[in-house]
Parts: sequence; C-alpha cells; structure tokens
Amino acid sequence: MQKLHIIKIGGALIDDKKSLKAFLEQFSQIEGAKILIHGGGKIAETLAEKLKITQTMIDGRRITNKKTLKLVTMVYAGRINKNIVAKLQSFNCNAMGFSGADGNLIQAEKRQHPTIDFGFVGDINEKSINQELIINMINLGLVPVFSAITHDKKGNLLNTNADTIAGTIAQALSKNFEIELLFCFDKNGVLENVEDENSNLKTINKNEFSELKSQGKLHKGILPKLENAFIAKENGVQKVSLINQKKLSDQIKQGNEGTEICL
Repeated sequence: MQKLHIIKIGGALIDDKKSLKAFLEQFSQIEGAKILIHGGGKIAETLAEKLKITQTMIDGRRITNKKTLKLVTMVYAGRINKNIVAKLQSFNCNAMGFSGADGNLIQAEKRQHPTIDFGFVGDINEKSINQELIINMINLGLVPVFSAITHDKKGNLLNTNADTIAGTIAQALSKNFEIELLFCFDKNGVLENVEDENSNLKTINKNEFSELKSQGKLHKGILPKLENAFIAKENGVQKVSLINQKKLSDQIKQGNEGTEICL
C-alpha cells in the first residue's frame, strides 16, 4: 500500500516567516504522496482587532460570526493558503491550494450545540471528504494544501478546525493509503509538565490523556489536536504523532520524534 503523509501546521509556525520557510523546505523534500493542512495564525486576530471584530474562543475553538467568517475566509483561504503554495512552488513542490468548497472537497454541516452558538462553524466526518478527487490529484503528482474553510453545499462557507480537517482526511484515505498523520507545532510533543520543554511523553493512550486533562495539565490549544488524533487512530489511521515542527525531517527518516498516539 502506498505511503501518504498528512501533515497539519498551526498558527505559531505560520506567523514566523523564517520558520515557515524552513518547514516548507523540509516538507517539500518528503518523497512520495503528501498533503498539507494549515490553520490560521495571528494575522486574522490582528486584523479583527483593527476592525474591532470581537473574537471568542472556547476550548481552543473559534466562535465564528458573519464578520469573522468573512475575515478568516480572506486570511485562511486567501493570503495564508496562497503564500504557502507559492513557497512550496519555489522548492519545486507542485502544490495546489484549496478551501473545502473547491471541487466539493470538504462538505460540512453547520455545528449544532445544545448550549453554545458557534456561529458559522462547520462539522465534518469521513463522508464529508471527496476521496476520489483527492486520490486523483495525488496520482497526478500534485500536493493538496488545505485551508480551514469548508462549505455546506447550500452556498455558505464555514470555518472548520484544521486539526479536525487533518484527522478526517486521514480517516477517509486510510483504506487507500498507509497513512502517517503528523500534527506539527512548537512543542516537542505532549508535555507531562508544561513548564518543562523536555518532559514530552514518547507515547500517550486515551486513559493517560483523560488523566492529564482532568488534572488540568494540558494547555487548551493542544486539546483539539489530541482529540482529533485519538479519533483518527481509532478509525484506521495507521500512525498518528504530535511533533515539533523543527523535527519534521527527523520524524520522516527515523519515526521516533514527539509523542505517538496509542490505543
């Protein structure tokens, strides 16, 4: 079965031009099939502040009103996505950038919650993914780059968590490829002690995750990554890890960086 690397990057990396360039050079050197999914960054927050658009986060997830949706679409699917694609092209990586609306690649449903109005936030599952089109692109030697914007097939764009997109794409393609899903961020993995950068766990299972969460030892920003990582692992994704973005090449070559998700 063909190997496919699915790699998700977040805002801290996107905000650092030098680090982003170094990372994308590493990414471009990965041999074989690969997909990149990216989140936002401080660009949207900075613009929102200038435009006086209030931003609200709950457990690392953004509440998206109409004004915020316009803003994040412009930033995520526009400026950030195309900037990443252009940089990858400079490294001879034939990337194409997408929102979920392009080619009906990711169709979402507006989130329904009993107590919280998340606004224009989209939820997805394995059936949301246009597997055939993604596989065709991979077979053509293209490298898809996904922003965190999806659509509902009713003419509406929706903001969708990039960690969720990465995990769901991995699940959808796990029957066609041997998947390695990597959540890349600015820590060495899941830290047992958030004050100690070297306290990363080599592996973590669901019970250990629940215990650390109940003890308040996990930063809110890592919760969506871990929740989606476990869902992916439980649904057929062969290997899932959280790694330091600087160690991407080492992970690809040696496979022992960061924290690996175990059942």
